[in-house]
Amino acid sequence: MSTSTRTLVLLSGLAAVGTLSTTIILPSFPAMAASLNAAPADMALTLSSFFLVFAVGQLLVGPLSDRYGRRPLILGGLTLFVLGSLLGAGATDLSTMVAARVIQAAGVCAASVLARAVARDLYDGPLLAKALAFIMVAMAAAPGFSPLIGSLIDSQFGWRTSFVLVAAAGSALILSYSLLLDETRAPSARLKMTVAGTAKAYMQLLGDRRFALPALSVSLVIGGLYAFFASAPTIMIRGMGYSSLQLGLFFAATVLVVFSAGILAPRLAQRWGAIPVVIIGSLLALSGGVSQVLLHESQDLLQFSLAICLFLAGMGVINPLGTAVTLQPFAEQAGLASSLLGFLQMTVAAIGTGLVSAVAQPPSLTLGLLLSAAALCSLGGFLLCSAHSEPQMA
Repeated sequence: MSTSTRTLVLLSGLAAVGTLSTTIILPSFPAMAASLNAAPADMALTLSSFFLVFAVGQLLVGPLSDRYGRRPLILGGLTLFVLGSLLGAGATDLSTMVAARVIQAAGVCAASVLARAVARDLYDGPLLAKALAFIMVAMAAAPGFSPLIGSLIDSQFGWRTSFVLVAAAGSALILSYSLLLDETRAPSARLKMTVAGTAKAYMQLLGDRRFALPALSVSLVIGGLYAFFASAPTIMIRGMGYSSLQLGLFFAATVLVVFSAGILAPRLAQRWGAIPVVIIGSLLALSGGVSQVLLHESQDLLQFSLAICLFLAGMGVINPLGTAVTLQPFAEQAGLASSLLGFLQMTVAAIGTGLVSAVAQPPSLTLGLLLSAAALCSLGGFLLCSAHSEPQMA
């Protein structure tokens, strides 16, 4: 394996481990609730606490890495993540488990957000799009495969083993990063920013159409992805009568769609340009959302799979290319821009998963409406990106 390939694999692992640590425990929630003497509904606290700390932590990690470098934050964050995972493995009550999840999130947010920043440090142009494609595919693959892995682990070894597994993954990433990558943020490029200066820089990024339009467009389809993961158990298990293992297999199969689209996207962008390709991706995603709305009343597995695959194919195209478009103009603020992008993605994901249970409609219809709205808004954002970039391209 070449050094470049090893680097891409490492960055993909950094980006995916946070999602892995969350979705791998989902099939174990009933067993965890029984072990922790908690109500099943209270297990949602382990998700909301994680997402909240993960989202806010990213806003701090990026500026700190722009000032002090990527390496100490990634290695320190992964160490904290391992400690939180081990605490979760030994938790005997819900309060301890929530604390463990908070510690996990505080540590792993550095790895997730800085994987993109390191990619921006190392690569540019088409190579950046290729690197981000690998990273985004890994981030999408983790929630696809991990529920299946988690269900198998839970049935054979118990839910605590899942926490031990993610602790081992974090330890492996610490070792790999220490051996493979030096500091990628040159001392001469580091920014010394105050709290007020950081807040101002974030506001400037949000006010910059080069960042705001693609960042929000990418975040919307990520929100749709998490809405799908939140809705699918109800739709497939309660609505269609499938088992949790069959649901895990379905999630795993959808990864192939995201993987194929993510690998194809940079090649298409080299030929036609990133913005035209993400517009096509938005149309694909929109067709999936609309199909889900139209077919929800008499939907079977084939129809559901078709609608979801159309959306995921579009999302698989949008995610790497839209992220590259977002970060490309901000090489000197890669950590800051990546942090804000991550914050937006996790915030929209939290909103999307919240709406799944809040909207008073059948789950299949709610999912279709959310996917359609996300894709339509994403399409509008990228069309505005295209219009804004035309004078520069002339």
